[in-house]
Amino acid sequence: MGRGKIVIQRIDNSTSRQVTFSKRRNGLLKKARELSILCDAEVGVIIFSSTGKLYDYASTSMKFVIDRYNKLKEEQNQLLNATSEVKFWQREAASLRKELQHLQETHRKLMGEELSGLSIKDLQSLESQLEMSLKGVRARKEQNLSEEIKELNRKGNLFYLENLELRKQVDIIHQENAELRKKVSGEKDLAAANASPHPSSTLGNKYDLHLPINLELSQPQPQDNGAALRPTKLGLQLQ
Repeated sequence: MGRGKIVIQRIDNSTSRQVTFSKRRNGLLKKARELSILCDAEVGVIIFSSTGKLYDYASTSMKFVIDRYNKLKEEQNQLLNATSEVKFWQREAASLRKELQHLQETHRKLMGEELSGLSIKDLQSLESQLEMSLKGVRARKEQNLSEEIKELNRKGNLFYLENLELRKQVDIIHQENAELRKKVSGEKDLAAANASPHPSSTLGNKYDLHLPINLELSQPQPQDNGAALRPTKLGLQLQ
């Protein structure tokens, strides 16, 4: 009569659980030792009981086994990561190639090329897309023109205000120059008046007292036979 199968599940009875743990632990460690001897394998086993006790077995050194395990596990992870990364980028590249091919086909159709295989419905859809694109381009163009016009108007207003300010400054400069000319002219007249040493004096309304006087003797007049002798006159002539 053979043994019945044992259901693999947690044993509720603590005594039976401890007995089963001891038997199977010893069997596991025995099998590990046999495996390392028979197959020349490096084996390391670590067991923690439910009560926290440690049981282990290593064919060489547990530290050496753990270090070797960590090193190989890291290399495997890197290899798996590299493989996964390569596969990921391969998928991305394939997806981008398909998208690029689709965009190239759409561009050729928008340019009016390769339309022979399109149906009426496809052509109408393409026409609608072109009309929508054209409306968008025109709207953008009008917006740019409007912004440029606003900018030009703003600059024109600034130039106008600057011209007004410059004109005010020029008027002020003209006014200052006129005042300076009047001042300089008045100073010249005053200097000319101060330069003459004596006031001008005239004799009566005709003769200048400071002019030289020339005295001349009047010549005798010829006498007629019947005329009486006239006395000689001494005349003064002022020039």
